[in-house]
Amino acid sequence: MTTRAKHGIFKPRHPLNLHATTTPPISPIPSTYSNALRDPNWLLAMKDEYSALLENDTWELVPRPTDRPIIRCMWLFRHKYHADGTLQRYKARLVVNGKSQTVGVDCDDTFSPVVKPATIRTVLSLAVSKSWPIHQLDVKNAFLHGDLQETVYMHQPPGFVDRNAPNHVCRLRKSLYGLKQSPRVWYNRFASYITHNGFRSSSCDNSLFIYRQGTKMAYLLLYVDDIILTASDSNFLKTIIATLSREFAMTDLGVLHHFLGISVIRDKHGLFLSQSQVDITTENYGCYTCTTPVDTLSKLNATVGDPLPDGTLYRSLAGALQYLTFTRPDISYAVQQVCLFMHNPREPHFNFLKRILRYIKGTTDYGIRISASPSHTLTAYSDADWGGCPDSRRSTSGYCVYLGDNLISWSSKRQPTVSRSSAEAEYKGVANAVAEASWIRNLLLELNVPIRQATVVYCDNVSAVYLSGNPVQHQRTKHVEIDIHFVREKVKIGHIRVLHVPAAYQYADIFTKGLPRHLFESFRSSLSVHSAIAPTAGDY
Repeated sequence: MTTRAKHGIFKPRHPLNLHATTTPPISPIPSTYSNALRDPNWLLAMKDEYSALLENDTWELVPRPTDRPIIRCMWLFRHKYHADGTLQRYKARLVVNGKSQTVGVDCDDTFSPVVKPATIRTVLSLAVSKSWPIHQLDVKNAFLHGDLQETVYMHQPPGFVDRNAPNHVCRLRKSLYGLKQSPRVWYNRFASYITHNGFRSSSCDNSLFIYRQGTKMAYLLLYVDDIILTASDSNFLKTIIATLSREFAMTDLGVLHHFLGISVIRDKHGLFLSQSQVDITTENYGCYTCTTPVDTLSKLNATVGDPLPDGTLYRSLAGALQYLTFTRPDISYAVQQVCLFMHNPREPHFNFLKRILRYIKGTTDYGIRISASPSHTLTAYSDADWGGCPDSRRSTSGYCVYLGDNLISWSSKRQPTVSRSSAEAEYKGVANAVAEASWIRNLLLELNVPIRQATVVYCDNVSAVYLSGNPVQHQRTKHVEIDIHFVREKVKIGHIRVLHVPAAYQYADIFTKGLPRHLFESFRSSLSVHSAIAPTAGDY
């Protein structure tokens, strides 16, 4: 993951924008530190950050050691925006160059407290179904709360060198952004405090914390310094926020409305999640729009076409599209295809990507809806495109998992090995869907919502359905023995049922291949992907 990744989610390096009419910021982001000094807005932002570091007792100045590495630091600048796209403030952050750290010398284990997207959607689905209040919180300078155990030396910040000790260096007491161990240190600090106050960490997702005491329940989702908190009643939720605020510099941002670049609208029907504000440019790739992100005949080849002279833009756009799939499962297959060639993109790959952009241009306001569902049954659909890759002849498998009426998990991925038959490819896809469904069942058990009945996995290949329940081991299937035994064991104990579904109702088809327009739009609707519904009086 490069510097374009923030907290584990890929975002584009270039200032790309879906909305060409957005008012540009007053002061552009400075390219260098010297340029920032010429602008009072950025200079004030740097002074605020430096003062916060000193107040937090982040380091102490010591003479420079001769036998230890000294890592460098730099200033990073960015604009912070409101949910409506207007400028909120200028942000300057001091970060260290973690690439110069040496494992075993000034860093050890690393871990990033990033909650899984499926966990987020599962918790939101349960909260909406139970009519629980949902709030979002922000931890100010989260990484500065962690105490370092390792000895780390850093150069003094550019522009803030102590005149009385210009040759001294900073011996870090607290973690800083950019250090390899910073996320782990922050997570340990937060987890230690919150578990001391009655929460427990989930075994299925370490960034999910659960509180249960009598009739009181609460779920807390941690994504580095962003928090989603929901509880069984408003008073209990306020008590938790007050408890956290006593220990950390915490900001209660109110009812969940904008989280990780995702706009959340709550009405009487549930939640509508969209990413219409995501920075992706579309105006430069044609004035017309497409009704589907990929046609029915496109199969990308690794060696066909001229290589792009510079693949930077291609990789930035592909990464931004990958981030967009958080609320747009309808583009998962197309994005998976373009991401296969990020190491060596060619002209046909870029043309393929442009079609996705034109499709997004016509569906900018689309998102995924999470509704109040009376049922907590778990249902999955699995499909595979046998030998779809023209280079390796490997298959593409995809699945989607529903909790009640809500889509909570999906995947489109090329299989790691070649399948010798369509039944084998389909069965490997079923095994992936069963693994995901089993994980979600365990997650729901920890959330105190146990699944009493078997999870149904639908597959449109009759042979794959027979393999899941037939105890006879055939010679031609012994090389997929692990997948077979795994699925059969889940079927035997009653957790899973694999059933056949006609191809016309196989929603997972949208994750494995290009579809005709009418079928694509039908499946897209079944995935709860549609445009935002204009709120009316009484919706809130």
